[in-house]
Amino acid sequence: MDIFDAIALLLVATALAGYVNHRLFRLPHTIGVVLAALAGSIAVILVDRASPGLGLAASVSAFVNDLDFGPVLLDGLLSLLLFAGALHVDLDRLAARKWPIALLATGGVMLSTFVVGAIVFYGLAALGQPIPFIWALAFGALISPTDPVATLGILKTIHVPPTVAAKIAGESLFNDGVGVVVFIVIIGVAASGGDAEHTALFAGEVFLLEAVGGGVLGFVAGYVAFLALKSVDDHLIEILITLALATGVYALASSLHLSGPIAVVIAGLLIGNQGVDRAMSDHTRDNLLRFWELSDEIMNSILFLLIGLEAVVIGFSTEAALAGAVAIVAMLIGRIAAVGSVTFVLRRTGDFTKGAGVALVWGGLKGGISVALALSLPPSEAKPLLLSATYIAVVFSILVQGLTLQRVLRRTFGDGGIDLHNGHGGPGAKHGSSGHG
Repeated sequence: MDIFDAIALLLVATALAGYVNHRLFRLPHTIGVVLAALAGSIAVILVDRASPGLGLAASVSAFVNDLDFGPVLLDGLLSLLLFAGALHVDLDRLAARKWPIALLATGGVMLSTFVVGAIVFYGLAALGQPIPFIWALAFGALISPTDPVATLGILKTIHVPPTVAAKIAGESLFNDGVGVVVFIVIIGVAASGGDAEHTALFAGEVFLLEAVGGGVLGFVAGYVAFLALKSVDDHLIEILITLALATGVYALASSLHLSGPIAVVIAGLLIGNQGVDRAMSDHTRDNLLRFWELSDEIMNSILFLLIGLEAVVIGFSTEAALAGAVAIVAMLIGRIAAVGSVTFVLRRTGDFTKGAGVALVWGGLKGGISVALALSLPPSEAKPLLLSATYIAVVFSILVQGLTLQRVLRRTFGDGGIDLHNGHGGPGAKHGSSGHG
Protein backbone atom coordinates (compact mmCIF):
# COMPACT_ATOMS: atom_id res chain seq x y z
CA MET A 1 0.00 0.00 0.00
CA ASP A 2 1.41 3.40 -0.97
CA ILE A 3 1.65 6.27 1.47
CA PHE A 4 -1.29 8.23 0.05
CA ASP A 5 -3.66 5.27 0.42
CA ALA A 6 -2.44 4.69 3.98
CA ILE A 7 -2.98 8.35 4.93
CA ALA A 8 -6.40 8.34 3.28
CA LEU A 9 -7.48 5.20 5.16
CA LEU A 10 -6.21 6.61 8.45
CA LEU A 11 -8.08 9.88 8.00
CA VAL A 12 -11.28 8.11 6.94
CA ALA A 13 -11.08 5.73 9.93
CA THR A 14 -10.26 8.60 12.32
CA ALA A 15 -13.16 10.69 11.05
CA LEU A 16 -15.50 7.68 11.34
CA ALA A 17 -14.34 6.93 14.89
CA GLY A 18 -14.75 10.58 15.86
CA TYR A 19 -18.23 10.68 14.32
CA VAL A 20 -19.31 7.48 16.08
CA ASN A 21 -18.05 8.84 19.38
CA HIS A 22 -19.80 12.18 18.89
CA ARG A 23 -23.12 10.58 18.00
CA LEU A 24 -23.11 7.55 20.32
CA PHE A 25 -20.58 7.74 23.15
CA ARG A 26 -20.11 11.50 23.64
CA LEU A 27 -16.89 10.86 25.54
CA PRO A 28 -13.80 13.12 25.53
CA HIS A 29 -12.63 13.01 21.94
CA THR A 30 -9.38 11.07 22.34
CA ILE A 31 -10.91 8.50 24.68
CA GLY A 32 -13.89 8.13 22.38
CA VAL A 33 -11.64 7.52 19.37
CA VAL A 34 -9.73 4.81 21.25
CA LEU A 35 -12.98 3.18 22.34
CA ALA A 36 -14.49 3.31 18.85
CA ALA A 37 -11.30 1.89 17.30
CA LEU A 38 -11.08 -0.79 19.99
CA ALA A 39 -14.71 -1.75 19.41
CA GLY A 40 -14.00 -1.97 15.69
CA SER A 41 -10.94 -4.13 16.35
CA ILE A 42 -12.93 -6.50 18.55
CA ALA A 43 -15.65 -6.70 15.87
CA VAL A 44 -13.00 -7.57 13.27
CA ILE A 45 -11.60 -10.32 15.49
CA LEU A 46 -15.08 -11.77 16.15
CA VAL A 47 -16.03 -11.69 12.46
CA ASP A 48 -12.73 -13.33 11.55
CA ARG A 49 -13.33 -16.13 14.04
CA ALA A 50 -16.86 -16.66 12.74
CA SER A 51 -15.80 -16.51 9.08
CA PRO A 52 -12.05 -17.11 8.86
CA GLY A 53 -12.25 -17.41 5.10
CA LEU A 54 -12.84 -13.67 4.78
CA GLY A 55 -9.33 -12.91 6.04
CA LEU A 56 -10.57 -9.67 7.59
CA ALA A 57 -8.25 -9.73 10.62
CA ALA A 58 -5.27 -10.57 8.42
CA SER A 59 -6.02 -7.57 6.16
CA VAL A 60 -6.34 -5.16 9.09
CA SER A 61 -3.21 -6.61 10.74
CA ALA A 62 -1.26 -6.19 7.50
CA PHE A 63 -2.39 -2.58 7.24
CA VAL A 64 -1.40 -1.76 10.84
CA ASN A 65 1.89 -3.64 10.54
CA ASP A 66 2.73 -1.76 7.34
CA LEU A 67 2.21 1.51 9.21
CA ASP A 68 4.82 0.38 11.78
CA PHE A 69 3.33 2.10 14.83
CA GLY A 70 6.60 2.42 16.78
CA PRO A 71 8.61 4.41 14.19
CA VAL A 72 5.50 6.37 13.12
CA LEU A 73 5.16 7.66 16.67
CA LEU A 74 8.76 7.84 17.91
CA ASP A 75 10.25 9.13 14.63
CA GLY A 76 7.27 11.07 13.30
CA LEU A 77 4.28 12.26 15.26
CA LEU A 78 6.00 12.60 18.64
CA SER A 79 8.07 15.65 17.71
CA LEU A 80 5.00 17.58 16.58
CA LEU A 81 2.82 16.44 19.48
CA LEU A 82 5.43 17.34 22.09
CA PHE A 83 6.06 20.73 20.51
CA ALA A 84 2.34 21.49 20.40
CA GLY A 85 1.97 20.48 24.04
CA ALA A 86 4.98 22.48 25.24
CA LEU A 87 3.89 25.50 23.20
CA HIS A 88 0.83 25.93 25.42
CA VAL A 89 2.42 25.50 28.85
CA ASP A 90 3.11 28.48 31.09
CA LEU A 91 6.84 28.39 31.83
CA ASP A 92 6.48 30.62 34.89
CA ARG A 93 4.11 28.18 36.57
CA LEU A 94 6.35 25.32 35.49
CA ALA A 95 9.45 27.00 36.95
CA ALA A 96 7.63 27.74 40.21
CA ARG A 97 7.14 23.98 40.65
CA LYS A 98 10.49 22.89 39.24
CA TRP A 99 11.46 20.64 42.15
CA PRO A 100 8.33 18.46 42.22
CA ILE A 101 8.44 18.20 38.42
CA ALA A 102 12.17 17.44 38.33
CA LEU A 103 11.93 14.80 41.06
CA LEU A 104 8.87 13.14 39.49
CA ALA A 105 10.44 13.13 36.01
CA THR A 106 13.77 11.68 37.17
CA GLY A 107 13.83 9.94 40.55
CA GLY A 108 10.13 9.10 40.31
CA VAL A 109 10.56 7.39 36.93
CA MET A 110 13.59 5.42 38.13
CA LEU A 111 11.92 4.33 41.37
CA SER A 112 8.78 3.30 39.51
CA THR A 113 10.89 1.36 36.99
CA PHE A 114 12.37 -0.83 39.72
CA VAL A 115 9.09 -1.22 41.66
CA VAL A 116 7.16 -2.19 38.53
CA GLY A 117 9.98 -4.44 37.35
CA ALA A 118 10.11 -6.33 40.65
CA ILE A 119 6.33 -6.82 40.81
CA VAL A 120 6.16 -8.01 37.20
CA PHE A 121 9.16 -10.32 37.67
CA TYR A 122 7.73 -12.06 40.74
CA GLY A 123 4.11 -11.81 39.58
CA LEU A 124 4.74 -13.53 36.25
CA ALA A 125 6.90 -16.15 37.93
CA ALA A 126 4.01 -16.90 40.32
CA LEU A 127 1.75 -17.36 37.27
CA GLY A 128 4.19 -19.82 35.72
CA GLN A 129 5.36 -17.32 33.09
CA PRO A 130 8.85 -16.34 34.31
CA ILE A 131 10.89 -13.81 32.40
CA PRO A 132 14.47 -12.55 32.99
CA PHE A 133 14.65 -9.70 35.51
CA ILE A 134 16.26 -7.35 32.99
CA TRP A 135 13.21 -7.66 30.71
CA ALA A 136 10.91 -7.00 33.67
CA LEU A 137 12.94 -3.84 34.30
CA ALA A 138 12.59 -2.89 30.63
CA PHE A 139 8.82 -3.17 31.05
CA GLY A 140 9.06 -1.00 34.15
CA ALA A 141 10.94 1.66 32.17
CA LEU A 142 8.48 1.75 29.28
CA ILE A 143 5.33 1.84 31.43
CA SER A 144 6.52 4.24 34.16
CA PRO A 145 6.53 7.60 32.29
CA THR A 146 3.20 9.37 31.98
CA ASP A 147 2.32 9.96 28.36
CA PRO A 148 2.23 13.69 27.46
CA VAL A 149 -0.19 13.15 24.59
CA ALA A 150 -2.75 11.26 26.68
CA THR A 151 -2.27 13.40 29.79
CA LEU A 152 -2.43 16.82 28.13
CA GLY A 153 -5.35 15.70 25.98
CA ILE A 154 -7.39 14.85 29.08
CA LEU A 155 -6.22 17.90 31.05
CA LYS A 156 -7.70 20.17 28.39
CA THR A 157 -11.20 18.93 29.19
CA ILE A 158 -11.35 18.89 33.00
CA HIS A 159 -11.29 21.15 36.06
CA VAL A 160 -8.19 21.07 38.25
CA PRO A 161 -6.31 23.65 40.36
CA PRO A 162 -3.58 25.35 38.28
CA THR A 163 -0.80 24.38 40.71
CA VAL A 164 -1.68 20.71 40.26
CA ALA A 165 -2.16 21.12 36.51
CA ALA A 166 1.35 22.57 36.21
CA LYS A 167 2.85 19.56 38.02
CA ILE A 168 0.96 17.03 35.90
CA ALA A 169 1.69 18.83 32.62
CA GLY A 170 5.34 19.51 33.42
CA GLU A 171 6.02 15.97 34.54
CA SER A 172 4.32 14.46 31.49
CA LEU A 173 6.37 16.64 29.12
CA PHE A 174 9.74 15.74 30.65
CA ASN A 175 9.43 12.24 32.06
CA ASP A 176 8.84 10.55 28.73
CA GLY A 177 12.27 11.77 27.59
CA VAL A 178 13.82 10.49 30.83
CA GLY A 179 11.85 7.23 30.52
CA VAL A 180 13.16 6.66 26.99
CA VAL A 181 16.73 7.23 28.25
CA VAL A 182 16.22 4.74 31.11
CA PHE A 183 14.72 2.26 28.63
CA ILE A 184 17.74 2.62 26.32
CA VAL A 185 20.10 2.10 29.25
CA ILE A 186 18.31 -1.08 30.35
CA ILE A 187 18.25 -2.50 26.82
CA GLY A 188 21.96 -1.65 26.55
CA VAL A 189 22.65 -3.46 29.83
CA ALA A 190 20.79 -6.50 28.54
CA ALA A 191 22.91 -6.46 25.38
CA SER A 192 26.14 -6.08 27.35
CA GLY A 193 25.41 -9.05 29.57
CA GLY A 194 25.09 -6.93 32.70
CA ASP A 195 28.78 -6.20 33.37
CA ALA A 196 28.73 -3.84 36.37
CA GLU A 197 31.54 -1.48 35.29
CA HIS A 198 30.27 -1.25 31.73
CA THR A 199 26.73 -0.76 32.99
CA ALA A 200 27.65 2.21 35.21
CA LEU A 201 29.70 3.91 32.49
CA PHE A 202 27.06 3.25 29.87
CA ALA A 203 24.24 4.58 32.05
CA GLY A 204 26.15 7.76 32.95
CA GLU A 205 27.20 8.42 29.36
CA VAL A 206 23.72 7.87 27.94
CA PHE A 207 22.02 10.02 30.56
CA LEU A 208 24.53 12.86 30.17
CA LEU A 209 24.48 12.84 26.38
CA GLU A 210 20.81 12.16 25.86
CA ALA A 211 19.11 14.18 28.60
CA VAL A 212 21.49 17.09 29.20
CA GLY A 213 22.66 17.28 25.58
CA GLY A 214 19.09 17.20 24.33
CA GLY A 215 18.13 20.06 26.63
CA VAL A 216 21.07 22.20 25.47
CA LEU A 217 20.32 21.49 21.81
CA GLY A 218 16.65 22.35 22.29
CA PHE A 219 17.51 25.67 23.94
CA VAL A 220 20.02 26.67 21.25
CA ALA A 221 17.70 25.70 18.38
CA GLY A 222 14.76 27.40 20.08
CA TYR A 223 16.73 30.61 20.55
CA VAL A 224 17.82 30.64 16.89
CA ALA A 225 14.19 30.14 15.87
CA PHE A 226 13.17 32.93 18.27
CA LEU A 227 15.57 35.34 16.54
CA ALA A 228 14.20 34.29 13.14
CA LEU A 229 10.61 34.81 14.30
CA LYS A 230 11.48 38.22 15.70
CA SER A 231 12.98 39.36 12.37
CA VAL A 232 9.82 38.80 10.28
CA ASP A 233 6.10 39.50 10.53
CA ASP A 234 4.42 37.00 8.26
CA HIS A 235 2.31 34.30 9.87
CA LEU A 236 2.90 31.76 7.07
CA ILE A 237 6.68 32.07 7.34
CA GLU A 238 6.56 31.96 11.13
CA ILE A 239 4.40 28.83 11.15
CA LEU A 240 6.90 27.20 8.78
CA ILE A 241 9.74 28.20 11.13
CA THR A 242 8.03 26.49 14.08
CA LEU A 243 7.34 23.40 11.99
CA ALA A 244 10.99 23.31 10.94
CA LEU A 245 12.05 23.76 14.57
CA ALA A 246 9.85 20.94 15.89
CA THR A 247 10.87 18.40 13.27
CA GLY A 248 14.42 19.59 12.63
CA VAL A 249 15.60 19.66 16.25
CA TYR A 250 14.10 16.20 16.86
CA ALA A 251 15.81 14.76 13.77
CA LEU A 252 19.12 16.44 14.63
CA ALA A 253 18.97 15.21 18.22
CA SER A 254 18.31 11.65 17.04
CA SER A 255 21.24 11.76 14.61
CA LEU A 256 23.51 13.04 17.40
CA HIS A 257 22.21 10.38 19.83
CA LEU A 258 20.63 13.02 22.06
CA SER A 259 17.13 13.01 23.52
CA GLY A 260 14.77 14.22 20.82
CA PRO A 261 11.77 14.49 23.18
CA ILE A 262 13.65 16.67 25.68
CA ALA A 263 15.07 18.86 22.89
CA VAL A 264 11.61 19.45 21.39
CA VAL A 265 10.03 20.20 24.77
CA ILE A 266 12.70 22.79 25.65
CA ALA A 267 12.36 24.42 22.22
CA GLY A 268 8.56 24.43 22.48
CA LEU A 269 8.61 25.98 25.94
CA LEU A 270 10.95 28.74 24.75
CA ILE A 271 8.84 29.59 21.69
CA GLY A 272 5.54 29.24 23.57
CA ASN A 273 6.59 31.67 26.27
CA GLN A 274 9.23 34.03 24.84
CA GLY A 275 8.49 33.69 21.14
CA VAL A 276 4.74 34.10 21.37
CA ASP A 277 5.00 37.12 23.66
CA ARG A 278 8.02 38.93 22.25
CA ALA A 279 8.55 37.85 18.64
CA MET A 280 5.07 37.85 17.10
CA SER A 281 2.32 40.29 16.26
CA ASP A 282 -1.18 39.59 17.55
CA HIS A 283 -2.26 38.44 14.08
CA THR A 284 0.66 36.03 13.74
CA ARG A 285 0.24 34.71 17.28
CA ASP A 286 -3.46 33.93 16.74
CA ASN A 287 -2.85 32.18 13.44
CA LEU A 288 0.12 30.22 14.73
CA LEU A 289 -1.66 29.02 17.86
CA ARG A 290 -4.75 28.03 15.89
CA PHE A 291 -2.59 26.10 13.43
CA TRP A 292 -0.88 24.14 16.21
CA GLU A 293 -4.19 23.59 18.00
CA LEU A 294 -5.76 22.05 14.89
CA SER A 295 -2.63 20.02 14.08
CA ASP A 296 -2.48 18.75 17.64
CA GLU A 297 -6.10 17.59 17.57
CA ILE A 298 -5.74 15.81 14.22
CA MET A 299 -2.49 14.05 15.18
CA ASN A 300 -3.91 13.10 18.58
CA SER A 301 -6.93 11.56 16.88
CA ILE A 302 -4.78 9.53 14.48
CA LEU A 303 -2.50 8.35 17.29
CA PHE A 304 -5.34 7.19 19.51
CA LEU A 305 -7.01 5.47 16.56
CA LEU A 306 -3.78 3.52 15.99
CA ILE A 307 -3.71 2.53 19.66
CA GLY A 308 -7.21 1.08 19.29
CA LEU A 309 -6.35 -0.72 16.05
CA GLU A 310 -3.29 -2.38 17.59
CA ALA A 311 -5.70 -4.81 19.30
CA VAL A 312 -6.01 -6.69 15.99
CA VAL A 313 -2.24 -7.11 15.74
CA ILE A 314 -1.31 -7.96 19.34
CA GLY A 315 -2.10 -11.54 20.23
CA PHE A 316 -4.25 -12.20 23.28
CA SER A 317 -4.76 -15.29 25.39
CA THR A 318 -5.56 -16.26 28.95
CA GLU A 319 -1.86 -15.98 29.76
CA ALA A 320 -1.70 -12.53 28.19
CA ALA A 321 -4.78 -11.38 30.11
CA LEU A 322 -3.24 -12.53 33.40
CA ALA A 323 0.03 -10.81 32.52
CA GLY A 324 -1.98 -7.68 31.74
CA ALA A 325 -3.63 -7.83 35.16
CA VAL A 326 -0.21 -8.09 36.82
CA ALA A 327 0.99 -5.17 34.68
CA ILE A 328 -1.94 -2.97 35.74
CA VAL A 329 -1.36 -3.67 39.44
CA ALA A 330 2.39 -3.07 39.04
CA MET A 331 1.80 0.14 37.07
CA LEU A 332 -0.48 1.60 39.76
CA ILE A 333 1.75 0.55 42.67
CA GLY A 334 4.80 1.94 40.88
CA ARG A 335 3.00 5.23 40.33
CA ILE A 336 1.94 5.40 43.98
CA ALA A 337 5.54 4.73 45.05
CA ALA A 338 6.92 7.44 42.76
CA VAL A 339 4.39 10.12 43.75
CA GLY A 340 4.45 9.10 47.42
CA SER A 341 8.24 9.33 47.66
CA VAL A 342 8.32 12.78 46.06
CA THR A 343 5.45 13.97 48.25
CA PHE A 344 7.29 12.73 51.34
CA VAL A 345 10.50 14.52 50.33
CA LEU A 346 8.79 17.83 49.57
CA ARG A 347 6.04 17.73 52.20
CA ARG A 348 7.75 20.27 54.47
CA THR A 349 8.44 22.74 51.66
CA GLY A 350 4.75 23.30 50.94
CA ASP A 351 5.28 22.50 47.24
CA PHE A 352 2.40 20.03 47.22
CA THR A 353 -1.19 21.21 47.14
CA LYS A 354 -3.55 19.19 49.28
CA GLY A 355 -4.91 16.36 47.13
CA ALA A 356 -2.15 16.72 44.53
CA GLY A 357 -0.90 13.20 45.25
CA VAL A 358 -4.25 11.68 44.29
CA ALA A 359 -4.39 13.78 41.12
CA LEU A 360 -0.84 12.84 40.13
CA VAL A 361 -1.38 9.12 40.73
CA TRP A 362 -4.68 8.80 38.88
CA GLY A 363 -3.82 11.46 36.30
CA GLY A 364 -0.57 9.74 35.33
CA LEU A 365 -1.99 8.28 32.12
CA LYS A 366 -0.05 5.94 29.86
CA GLY A 367 -0.32 6.03 26.09
CA GLY A 368 1.26 5.50 22.71
CA ILE A 369 4.86 5.98 23.83
CA SER A 370 4.63 2.89 26.04
CA VAL A 371 3.21 0.82 23.16
CA ALA A 372 5.86 2.14 20.76
CA LEU A 373 8.68 1.26 23.17
CA ALA A 374 7.22 -2.21 23.73
CA LEU A 375 7.16 -2.75 19.97
CA SER A 376 10.82 -1.69 19.82
CA LEU A 377 11.94 -4.34 22.33
CA PRO A 378 14.60 -6.64 20.83
CA PRO A 379 13.29 -10.08 19.82
CA SER A 380 13.11 -12.44 22.78
CA GLU A 381 10.80 -15.04 24.27
CA ALA A 382 9.50 -12.41 26.69
CA LYS A 383 8.57 -9.82 24.05
CA PRO A 384 5.12 -11.13 22.96
CA LEU A 385 3.96 -11.41 26.58
CA LEU A 386 5.31 -7.97 27.53
CA LEU A 387 3.77 -6.43 24.41
CA SER A 388 0.33 -7.79 25.29
CA ALA A 389 0.74 -6.73 28.93
CA THR A 390 1.77 -3.21 27.82
CA TYR A 391 -1.24 -2.87 25.55
CA ILE A 392 -3.68 -4.03 28.23
CA ALA A 393 -2.16 -1.64 30.79
CA VAL A 394 -2.27 1.31 28.35
CA VAL A 395 -5.90 0.67 27.35
CA PHE A 396 -6.83 0.40 31.05
CA SER A 397 -5.08 3.70 31.74
CA ILE A 398 -6.73 5.57 28.88
CA LEU A 399 -10.23 4.20 29.32
CA VAL A 400 -10.56 3.56 33.07
CA GLN A 401 -8.31 6.29 34.47
CA GLY A 402 -9.18 8.76 31.73
CA LEU A 403 -12.94 8.30 32.10
CA THR A 404 -12.91 8.50 35.89
CA LEU A 405 -10.30 11.25 36.32
CA GLN A 406 -12.83 14.08 36.37
CA ARG A 407 -14.87 12.30 39.06
CA VAL A 408 -11.75 11.60 41.15
CA LEU A 409 -10.62 15.22 40.89
CA ARG A 410 -14.07 16.54 41.76
CA ARG A 411 -14.14 14.41 44.90
CA THR A 412 -10.61 15.53 45.75
CA PHE A 413 -10.88 19.26 45.06
CA GLY A 414 -14.64 19.87 44.98
CA ASP A 415 -15.96 22.23 42.32
CA GLY A 416 -13.33 24.86 42.99
CA GLY A 417 -10.92 23.66 40.33
CA ILE A 418 -9.95 25.79 37.38
CA ASP A 419 -11.30 24.95 33.93
CA LEU A 420 -8.28 24.32 31.75
CA HIS A 421 -10.33 24.75 28.58
CA ASN A 422 -9.69 28.48 28.39
CA GLY A 423 -7.22 31.21 27.43
CA HIS A 424 -4.21 29.83 25.63
CA GLY A 425 -5.73 26.42 25.96
CA GLY A 426 -3.25 24.28 27.85
CA PRO A 427 -2.39 23.66 31.47
CA GLY A 428 -1.47 26.98 33.03
CA ALA A 429 -2.28 28.72 29.77
CA LYS A 430 -1.71 32.42 29.51
CA HIS A 431 -1.72 33.68 25.94
CA GLY A 432 -4.47 35.25 23.94
CA SER A 433 -7.84 33.74 23.23
CA SER A 434 -6.86 30.95 20.91
CA GLY A 435 -7.74 27.72 22.71
CA HIS A 436 -5.60 24.66 22.62
CA GLY A 437 -8.53 22.34 22.74
